[in-house]
Amino acid sequence: MSLRSLLPLVFVFALAALFATSWAASARQREAAAEPPAAQLPAAPAPTPPAAAPVAPEPKPKPRRGIHRIAVVDSPVPLRARPNGGVLARAGARTEFGGRRVMSVAARRGAWLGVVATEMPNGQLAWVNRRNDALHLRRTAYSLHADLSGRWLELRRGGRRIKRLTVAVGRPGSETPTGRFAVTDKLNGRSFGPYYGCCVLALNGHQPKLPAGWSGGDRLAIHGTDSPSTIGTAASAGCLRAADAGLQVLMRRVPVGTPVFISD
Repeated sequence: MSLRSLLPLVFVFALAALFATSWAASARQREAAAEPPAAQLPAAPAPTPPAAAPVAPEPKPKPRRGIHRIAVVDSPVPLRARPNGGVLARAGARTEFGGRRVMSVAARRGAWLGVVATEMPNGQLAWVNRRNDALHLRRTAYSLHADLSGRWLELRRGGRRIKRLTVAVGRPGSETPTGRFAVTDKLNGRSFGPYYGCCVLALNGHQPKLPAGWSGGDRLAIHGTDSPSTIGTAASAGCLRAADAGLQVLMRRVPVGTPVFISD
């Protein structure tokens, strides 16, 4: 076959090869167009973190019924009219009778304690900071409760009565003051005279209605008597009088700082 006769065949093969190459390129472009770019693919959802277990609230301490706080004074502390208020007086570590100074705690506001103090008028609390190093707190389950109309005094422990005494109360014109008080001292009554009986539980309270000519001071107390027939009557200058046998029980059981509640 001559070269001239082969030229048409070569041209046909070249044209076929060109067509095949063009078709393959076009197919690749169609495939690429059909596949979305990686950036357009929807992101896989983030795993959900496990739910945190609920934290139970810390239980608040419950006040114990019939338990009372008392503040022991180790060195002088300022007594204030209100929390962060002005200083009214200073409570020393010893009472006027020489005993350890212990005050009943009647209220609390944050770091401040409202205490029953001898320096204050009846019914008015003094305020001390419980963070003061001169104080340390204790508790007592004992309390004393007097009913003037019934003329009795009860010793309670944890709110439950364990002893009831019949008492004399203030006579007309010198009625026994009512309110919340506290035992400040336990004293030998014989040291003050026979009319105090065996024992004296001095209180922080004051008698604003002293009888004419009275020279025995204005401090309230629970004490004995040399006139036992007056017990159960309105006969005193404001103090509560009881028989020696009952008072000896109180002297043994009642700590200094014990709260005393007197009502009509």
